[in-house]
Amino acid sequence: MLVELDRNAKSTVTVAAVLAILVACLPIVVRRRHPVLAMVLAMVALVGITSTSSIYQTIAIPAVVCAYGLASSLGRRAALWTAAATFPAVLTIILVYSPHSISDWDTLKNLALVALPLALGVAAHDRRCYTAALVERAESAERNREEEALRRVGEERLRIARDVHDVVAHAMVAINVQAGVGAHLLDRDPEQARATLRDIKKVSGEALGDLRSMLGLLRQDDDPAAPVLPTQGLAEIGSLRDGLGSAGIDLDVRIDPAAGALPAAVGATGYRIVQEALTNVMRHAGPTSARVRVTRGDDGLREMVVIEVEDDGGTAPTPLEGTGSGNGLRGMRERAAAVGGTLEAGPRAEGGWRVSASLPVGVP
Repeated sequence: MLVELDRNAKSTVTVAAVLAILVACLPIVVRRRHPVLAMVLAMVALVGITSTSSIYQTIAIPAVVCAYGLASSLGRRAALWTAAATFPAVLTIILVYSPHSISDWDTLKNLALVALPLALGVAAHDRRCYTAALVERAESAERNREEEALRRVGEERLRIARDVHDVVAHAMVAINVQAGVGAHLLDRDPEQARATLRDIKKVSGEALGDLRSMLGLLRQDDDPAAPVLPTQGLAEIGSLRDGLGSAGIDLDVRIDPAAGALPAAVGATGYRIVQEALTNVMRHAGPTSARVRVTRGDDGLREMVVIEVEDDGGTAPTPLEGTGSGNGLRGMRERAAAVGGTLEAGPRAEGGWRVSASLPVGVP
């Protein structure tokens, strides 16, 4: 009879019961910013509700919401610690306040109300982390694509800069030497002076054509005015002989027929190396004899094309003023390295200078 009266008293709506219910709902408000504090307050509020009323069906809702929020915010480890602390607390509340036995089916349901929201929260946390990882991976791939594009643009600009340097240096040195020869012969041999001027016109015209074709690469692909000229290769080395002859350089060119069919990159690189090496001959040696040898062979590991440029040093070298910055030799080494080859340069024991480049034929 006393138990029945006590139950009837707890079923009566009191101010304390209403306040306990309101307080139990407050942790939900702060569950996002303070998930651990919200979970602790929700569990404490359970005691307040069970102490002031006989509600047993819905009192766990605030704690369930807070448990989900904690696991969703902090992840698996926090959920395990929460479960370890909450299970004993729930069992204690059931033992003290529940009208049912501890071995009743309701005990399992109450424990499930702890495990289920924690499990769902962990799943939501993991899914959010996985999505964030996918987004980060996509952004990283996009950044890598942009960096790769910028790298390729930089390499192309460097290649064009090298080509411009080679063309301008070769043409300007040839024009400088030929102009000196023409000025020297103007009074003594007018015909030879005219021939020298014609060579200057030819060299400058070819240089302007090369510059026009290279700078045309900077235009839009759909620009019909952009010239498209074939890439110069080792077969065009002989065309350098005319400009060198008027500068007093006797050039002998010998190209192995087996070196005729080369990849475009190797052929263009070889041509520019020979052009720069002969420019250095004009710049530093003056009138002399020079030789270009192109052979194709095997170094034991891969097939190579070997390019050698030698000069005899000249009888009266008159180096040009303001030249010799070192960019030419460095540019030749960079060109050879760009296709996987090597380049050596240095004085010869017999006098003069020697440049030797080994380029792999297997470059696409």
